[in-house]
Amino acid sequence: MKYMKQIMINIEVRQCVIAFGLLVVCMVFPNILLAQGMSGSKEGFTAKQYDKDNLKSDTLSTLEVYGKRPIATRQSLNGKELQSLSSTSVADALKYFAGVQIKDYGGLGGLKTINVRSLGAQHVGIYIDGIRITNAQNGTVDLGKFSLSTMETVELYNANKLDNCQSASEYASGATVYLSTRRPDRDSLSVQLRRGSFTTYMAKTNMQFSRKGWKGFVDGEWLTTRGDYPFRYKSEYEDTIGHRANSDINYYRLEGALFHGGFASHLYYYNSERGCPGGIVRRLSDKYINVGREWDSDFFAQASYRWQIKQHRFKVNSKYTNEYLRYCTDYPENQNTARVNNHYRQEDLYGALCYGWMPLSWLSFTASYDLRYSKLRADLKYFETIHRLDQKAVMAVQTNWNGIQFAASMLYQHYRDHTNVHVGAADPLERFTPAVSLAYSIRNLTLRAWYKKIFRAPTLNDLYYTQVGNRNLKPEYTKQWNIGAEYKYQDKCWYGSIQADAYINKIEDRIVCIPMKGTYSWTMMNYGYTFCRGLNATGKLCYSPHDWTFSLLTSLTLQRDLNRTDPDNEEVYNKPICYSPNLSYGITGIVGWRNLSLTVSDLHVSERMWSYANPEDILKPYNNVDIKATYSHRLNKDIDLGLTLEVNDLLDEQYEHIPRYPMPGRNYRLTFTFSL
Repeated sequence: MKYMKQIMINIEVRQCVIAFGLLVVCMVFPNILLAQGMSGSKEGFTAKQYDKDNLKSDTLSTLEVYGKRPIATRQSLNGKELQSLSSTSVADALKYFAGVQIKDYGGLGGLKTINVRSLGAQHVGIYIDGIRITNAQNGTVDLGKFSLSTMETVELYNANKLDNCQSASEYASGATVYLSTRRPDRDSLSVQLRRGSFTTYMAKTNMQFSRKGWKGFVDGEWLTTRGDYPFRYKSEYEDTIGHRANSDINYYRLEGALFHGGFASHLYYYNSERGCPGGIVRRLSDKYINVGREWDSDFFAQASYRWQIKQHRFKVNSKYTNEYLRYCTDYPENQNTARVNNHYRQEDLYGALCYGWMPLSWLSFTASYDLRYSKLRADLKYFETIHRLDQKAVMAVQTNWNGIQFAASMLYQHYRDHTNVHVGAADPLERFTPAVSLAYSIRNLTLRAWYKKIFRAPTLNDLYYTQVGNRNLKPEYTKQWNIGAEYKYQDKCWYGSIQADAYINKIEDRIVCIPMKGTYSWTMMNYGYTFCRGLNATGKLCYSPHDWTFSLLTSLTLQRDLNRTDPDNEEVYNKPICYSPNLSYGITGIVGWRNLSLTVSDLHVSERMWSYANPEDILKPYNNVDIKATYSHRLNKDIDLGLTLEVNDLLDEQYEHIPRYPMPGRNYRLTFTFSL
């Protein structure tokens, strides 16, 4: 124990040096191997090894080792589909997937998190080029910070992707989202200018290059908006139209990537200042204004390299993350509310070693080890500095024989914290969790079934946040069962696919914040058992005759999520859990003719309960209809011009994802694009 503490202290002092060193090693090592020629290697991870069903472009860097279809339940959107949708961020794209709920706190500046099959945001892993975006403080990722302009594919896997050479952390989530960045095939430069509703202005530039095997891009974006959209406010006291106040945001984002063979690197920086309008909890006539402000500064640098020597495959991952958050309130004297000025700094250092062995054409083994060190500093009372050492290791096996695919894994996780917080650190946490998958493919049809047991460790906020954290928390366990089928058809002009999956999720020892009896204080507790069952279905139909293209994308979710915590509490037991709709679906049509394209989408979400205290506390159902029209024109052989008009929430529905956080109604975006 003494030795471990000393390691943490040393890492704290030298973490920047180590991060830089890891990145340098990952950048230099592939060039050494390339210079040596790697005489023993085969083609490595080249496009020739991809199944044509999975090969969208030369941008994908992951390998589907076995079969035409993955065993896990997979949904994806490729580059052209992403460009056609009325989406600007990753959160916008994910709402088109079945089983997904996006919690949106309103407007461009609102927090956006993903919930898959009612598991909760902390059970969803987000990966950029195979390396996870993580936040040890709260366990969630704001998907509104990540643009689609650099993405080639967005994929959602229930359980996890099954590759014979992947990191241990990829096995550690109930669902996984993979973001694959674009690998350019030519030099190009593009500039975008956008004008939107609510005094929104955006400027974006993207430069791509490809030469002598090296590929990369630099992408920059700036956006500002007042976000003062109108909304209808109805209560027992008044029925009026108000405007969202203190919902402005000003941010800029800069990122770049560099690729060469099996080497991939990514740099990302995001900086913003935004208002925090809060919920509408008072009469608008009271002139109550939430004056909270938030400043974010997020940076990460990551690199990976994968190579192959005969039957052996290797991968090395490294990443350094630095995140800063300041939250400040300065209320007027007539509002009897405490003033706040809190600062948070989180640093994260990550490395992974992955090994895959394929002794036979139908058999492979995987062994991986991940190490992550996190440090959180805050100026809260009794908070000080917290260190976390997170270790993961996995052993996995995959087979494919006569159309029968089988995969099994055993994941080991270990967490140890060190802190000067007055209550001391939580006890170390270590667990083993299994997963098993089975699939059978015959011609165009695949039948599959899988089971996975996984847990999420309590976050640093769960354990140590001032007056709320509870260092005695147990992990939150989930057990998942899934059975499904997938059918694909393709000829010269037609492509079609349909898949359906029935699932059961059991969530035990849910980590929630509840009030203590007889007091006004709240604390984190293990409280709750949730039983979830449902059906996800997706369909895709594409037809491409001559100059025309027609695409139809559909998704359907039927689910019933029940609270089975306390059988003695008849008011709550076997009742639907909050924020969980019984029905949601999406229909998207895309029509293209030469340089013109038109996209119309309709997303429906049924009513959701949001409070057990009052059965009438219901979030009403809504239909979100978006339309997007694009025209492109080639001025000459080197210059392309583009004009895009988007109308979001065409029917001007007033709805909420979170109670008292109204969403923008009908709004417009006009975008001009200049490309070389």
